[in-house]
Amino acid sequence: MPNAGQVSVPSRSVCCSEPEDGALKMRDVSRLTRFAVLLCASTTMVVGLTPLAACARPDGAGPELSTHQPDTTPSLGASVPPPASNPPTDTPPRPDLAPPPLDIPDLPVVSDEAAREEASRLAVLMKHTVKGFSTYTPERRRAFLTLAKDEVTQANMPIARPQLIMVVDRNEQIQHLDYVLALPDAPWESLGGTPVSTGTTGRKYYYITPIGVFQNTADRLGYRAEGTKNKNGIRGIGAKGSRVWDMGWQTAMKGWLPRHETGQIRLEIHATDPQFLEWRLGHPASEGCIRIPATMNKFMDHYGLIDALYEQAASYDPRFQALLPKDRQPTPIAGDLVVVVDSGPLTEPKIDPIADKRPLP
Repeated sequence: MPNAGQVSVPSRSVCCSEPEDGALKMRDVSRLTRFAVLLCASTTMVVGLTPLAACARPDGAGPELSTHQPDTTPSLGASVPPPASNPPTDTPPRPDLAPPPLDIPDLPVVSDEAAREEASRLAVLMKHTVKGFSTYTPERRRAFLTLAKDEVTQANMPIARPQLIMVVDRNEQIQHLDYVLALPDAPWESLGGTPVSTGTTGRKYYYITPIGVFQNTADRLGYRAEGTKNKNGIRGIGAKGSRVWDMGWQTAMKGWLPRHETGQIRLEIHATDPQFLEWRLGHPASEGCIRIPATMNKFMDHYGLIDALYEQAASYDPRFQALLPKDRQPTPIAGDLVVVVDSGPLTEPKIDPIADKRPLP
């Protein structure tokens, strides 16, 4: 019996007895309700704090001093700025920033009568200033004109304006150049010229100057001699400042092998040593280039006899402007062609008897 004042509570085993179904369901619903309330409360706090964190620092302010890392997870109602990105590097240039097109001047064009007058003036100047200048015999002038026209026609390079052409006869018995006035629809005229030296034969590493038409194009930039001497004390391309015209790589016959073997040479037009070698002009003596007198070199350079395309390029390319003389007086009948001909039997190579003993040049 229970004592007085005590409430009688039925004893129940926690481990063995099972609660009634209704009580169990009520307790589960109560637990779910409390969990839902807590979840809603925490969600409300996160949503409410996110805008606060975003607005707490104005644009441009430094990093927050708090060690708390803000939640970067996007939330409902929060405005998340897009990630920063670098501008593309392959953006095409704006049309208004593109370089302006080159304004290349036209080549000078004069009438046939004006061209003849200018050619006569240049011939008189050469007669007084160029050493060894000659107007040749009528037969020699005709040979120069005929051979030059044949080579130009064969090369399919029609003459479109009155211009000068430098014609070089590599014949071992001739070895002279002649400046020719080429007219599109009228007979060509000979001005005269000087002795030259082209490639010799019978000596190893010496090539026969090739025949053909060669253009002094702005695709290649010539240069000037530095006046340095080789091991024999020779200034091979002339005194310092002498002009060198570059006709590019050309195929030439090896002058020391009788089997007509060929190789590549850099065909150039230049002066030679004024003290030791210029007196030998008029005879084959070069390694394949065309040697001219120093006075002819200076005259060609000053009046731009074959520099028509160089003069045009100097209007937009500072390299050509720097190469050409500042005090030049370019002639309006300047050309760009060099024609090498052979008026005699074609020059044949000769065996070099001491080829095996010659050192490399």
